[in-house]
Amino acid sequence: MNIYYSVGEARAACRITRANGKRLGLVPTMGALHEGHLSLVRAAQAQCDAVAVSLFVNPTQFGPTEDLARYPRPFERDRELLEKEGVAILFAPSAEEMYPKGDGTWVVVEGLSERLDGRSRPGHFRGVTTVVSKLFHILEPDVAFFGQKDAAQSAVIRGMVRDLNFSVEIAVRPIVREPDGLAMSSRNAYLNAEERMRALVLRRSLQRVEDKLRVGERSATRLIAAASEIFAQETQVRLDYFEIVDPDTLDRVEQVERPTLVAVAAYVGATRLIDNVVLNP
Repeated sequence: MNIYYSVGEARAACRITRANGKRLGLVPTMGALHEGHLSLVRAAQAQCDAVAVSLFVNPTQFGPTEDLARYPRPFERDRELLEKEGVAILFAPSAEEMYPKGDGTWVVVEGLSERLDGRSRPGHFRGVTTVVSKLFHILEPDVAFFGQKDAAQSAVIRGMVRDLNFSVEIAVRPIVREPDGLAMSSRNAYLNAEERMRALVLRRSLQRVEDKLRVGERSATRLIAAASEIFAQETQVRLDYFEIVDPDTLDRVEQVERPTLVAVAAYVGATRLIDNVVLNP
């Protein structure tokens, strides 16, 4: 595995890869890798001839009171994991490399960027789309792989790719869960044992909605009410949002009549977690 820290070196390596006729897959990450990330790497290996992974804790997608300073950065562990997976290219730039002095350009997908996590975390998706557009320009992948856990992010990135005519395919892979059902996340490491148990309420709320759908409930209002009953049983968890939306536009829906995204975010202690499920009536 070759590791590159500069934009120029990473760009040159990826261009050589593609010039040799290889289909290049990209897995963008912020590090602190877990099985969810590795599942994306394996999907990229299966669909592409070479895989590049970016490892960059992007400061522009964190709010002023969020966890940028304490976000885990176990670089050596991540490097070893990626090397074992057969990754060809690791791009690990510094913040100064990605955002040179005087940088003042942003990429914003208006409308989508203000929904779900974008509403709760103003400016978050502006940071995401700006850094992902940079990665697409630098590395020029044929396919980029993202996780379904970040469903709103995937919708925003698909919108950006469409609007800016990026020649990259977006592949979204299923959520990888712990044995007890908790969606894998780098932020799970923040949870103590008690919080870890409480965090399962996110998954239970989604399962309640799936159960109601199976017995014929289609009203979004009543499905959300059923999920709210689950959260009422876990008073130490603070619900941020629970919404039922179109998976592409993130518009709220009244009736579940076609594939529909059910998305939840909640604070378990000081840690904000997200989860979702796609309903197929």
